[in-house]
Amino acid sequence: METSRIAELLAPYFDRASPLNTRQLEQISTYIDLLIRWNSRVNLTAIRTPEEIVTRHFGESLFAARHLFPPAESSATKAYAHSIGECPGPDAHSAPGRECFAPLLDLGSGAGFPGLPIKIWTPGTAVTLIESNNKKVAFLREAIRALTLTDINVSATRAEDFPAQSAGTVTLRAVERFTQILPTATRLLCPGGRLALLIGVSQLPQAKHLRPDLVWDEPFTIPGSQATVLAIANAAW
Repeated sequence: METSRIAELLAPYFDRASPLNTRQLEQISTYIDLLIRWNSRVNLTAIRTPEEIVTRHFGESLFAARHLFPPAESSATKAYAHSIGECPGPDAHSAPGRECFAPLLDLGSGAGFPGLPIKIWTPGTAVTLIESNNKKVAFLREAIRALTLTDINVSATRAEDFPAQSAGTVTLRAVERFTQILPTATRLLCPGGRLALLIGVSQLPQAKHLRPDLVWDEPFTIPGSQATVLAIANAAW
């Protein structure tokens, strides 16, 4: 897919022209081609057309990325980076213009969303994709290789087996058994960490009811969707 078209389709998710650089757009293009090829053999996504993949998968994921990891000059970003100083150490080789962060865990990654697009957006953030399906694990590892990404891992172990307070950010998108995985996702947050959910607006009251110990920000409506929101909650411990 042409990178110019990718940038055009992603612009609404940034409220302006896409800020992605040429390399990032090329990585997204490579990712789309690989996803479509694999999807003919492995059921990775029900969305089949390149343009829908950009808007539905990359759009939502990068919308979350820009709210979780704004540009380094943002004072809010710097305050967050300072607040999670006790978490496992960040990658020492962050890209210019981005802060380094404590690790991000993406639970139930599936075809890699939102974890892989977040990694493309903020290369200096250490990312672990947690996925139990072996065929999807194979795809994720191939995607990481094809995109030449570093400091990103794929884990086929259960999220329940990860140590408590091991992540600065935990992400969830379209995960089955939502109510069952939410306590596990919360347990993984280090002090001052954040939980980011890409969920249906109807699920938000349930999430808040299940985790009243989290401090919930006002949800963000996903551009082009009235049914999906980005909900960010902060660990108060």
